[in-house]
Amino acid sequence: MTAYRHDDWHQLVGAFVEIRQNSKTIRSGFVDDSMPDSSVLWLAADEFHNRAIFEAAEDHVVWVEPQELEGKRCYRMTASALQLEPQIQPVGNQTQ
Repeated sequence: MTAYRHDDWHQLVGAFVEIRQNSKTIRSGFVDDSMPDSSVLWLAADEFHNRAIFEAAEDHVVWVEPQELEGKRCYRMTASALQLEPQIQPVGNQTQ
């Protein structure tokens, strides 16, 4: 699958991403947390790296690639890709 740039970092918590700076990949991992305005993102620690912070102001960009999962779901989707259908609540018979 093809990776694509994702600018809404706050939607990526829990997703596996690639951090790039000046068109070079500098780190990849799972997003641990993000600021609501997508200015800062933290990657979780793994067996090779400590938890790390990346800032949009320092020209860090985030790239994501859909990942195939096991089980009932085929691909992880970011929140922006999900479209929720409105829930219609049935109106019961009202007696007066």
